[in-house]
Amino acid sequence: MAKSNDRSGIWIVDDDRGVRFVLAEALRDAGLEVREFEDTASVRKALQEATPALVITDVRMPGEGGLALLDELRAQGIEPVIVMSAYTDVATTAAAYRAGAVDYLAKPFDLDQALASVQRALAEVPHADAVSVAPTVPAHALLGESGPMREVFRLIGRVAASDLNVLITGETGTGKELVARALHEESARRGKPFVALNTAAIPSELLESELFGHEAGAFTGATRRVAGRFEQAEGGTLFLDEIGDMPLILQTRLLRVLAGGEFYRVGGRELIRCNVRIVAATHQDLDARVAAGQFRADLKHRLDVVRIELPPLRQRRSDIALLAQHFLATAVQELRLPPKRFSKAALKAIAQRDFPGNVRELENLCRRLAVIAAGTEILPADLGKSTDAQRGDWTDALRDWADRALERGEADIHTRARESLDRVLMEAALAANEGHRQHAAAALGVGRNTLTRKLGASRTRRKS
Repeated sequence: MAKSNDRSGIWIVDDDRGVRFVLAEALRDAGLEVREFEDTASVRKALQEATPALVITDVRMPGEGGLALLDELRAQGIEPVIVMSAYTDVATTAAAYRAGAVDYLAKPFDLDQALASVQRALAEVPHADAVSVAPTVPAHALLGESGPMREVFRLIGRVAASDLNVLITGETGTGKELVARALHEESARRGKPFVALNTAAIPSELLESELFGHEAGAFTGATRRVAGRFEQAEGGTLFLDEIGDMPLILQTRLLRVLAGGEFYRVGGRELIRCNVRIVAATHQDLDARVAAGQFRADLKHRLDVVRIELPPLRQRRSDIALLAQHFLATAVQELRLPPKRFSKAALKAIAQRDFPGNVRELENLCRRLAVIAAGTEILPADLGKSTDAQRGDWTDALRDWADRALERGEADIHTRARESLDRVLMEAALAANEGHRQHAAAALGVGRNTLTRKLGASRTRRKS
């Protein structure tokens, strides 16, 4: 394959997965394209097909170190290069600068300092504006620059490569499933399925079948064999949300699977072995539930090998403006609305709110503002209107949208509104029923075929 002459992207070289992950997240949040490498050999292989705009490399790594790589890159005319190391002795620092490094980051470094170093280095590169910009949605859809979120990113980077079970705790709406997906995508299981199940959303009498599957004739209505979530997640990751609400009898069966790695389908006699990583989440205090006899202590110990605690939004207020702007831009794009932006005063007002519903509540607020707020700039007064609309009838928001669409002389207003209504209802019903179409259709009061047909039509329109 011919090597591209275009120089784009920032390459991070470090054998510490945690350092790579945290630094890469910070750079992606700044809109930069990033590639990650764990050793110099993988960098050499990548150089056969591409050339980076900037390299950030650790000095000391197993095998060949970063200074040798720096010499090679300089010989090929590839620069600038930033080096980083936990060893900040004079000899190492001096050697890095002699070899041509433009900057030296001492670990543990401040991410703002690292980003500033990268921006300075890129500003000195001819045609630096050719550096590729990442899509609007960052990797894993996890955003945050606050201290608590940086610690979450660091934990994800360190834990993802292992096969340890992880328990994610935090209030409702803090983004526990996003963390679970990041753990999966950063692990060696990334090419296998990620399967999520909200254990609180499934009736207790159906939960066993959802987890382990069932054989034909196992119970009334079981006309065929159905694979459960453990089989669906084979080789990958099974995310069990709201694990604290799982009935005790199923906790016992789940414990047996975690201990032995095997189970039977409901009504089955065939012993099935499974290779699945478990990531669980809860907003409840599991220790308190154990003390109250509502959760098995031995199951908690199996699940709580590594714990990642997500902070509520009120404890990471410095992230609110970043999240709000991201959610607003995403909503405007998805709903095909005119561009909107927050005024500085509106962002300041939003950052002062507590958001008991956390990130999910903030996202819903931004989606409402995308529809309700008049003009291209969202003002503090619009925040009050959005709150009033939330407390009142949703048709008020629809009326505001229709008024503006009619003023602009837009066509096919009825068709677009009906399509949006169908899509929102279907997506909400599917999310509430874990993607189960029959249950979602029943919740909406429509037939399964109707739901499937409308989903297909919606996807076709979105692709076009």
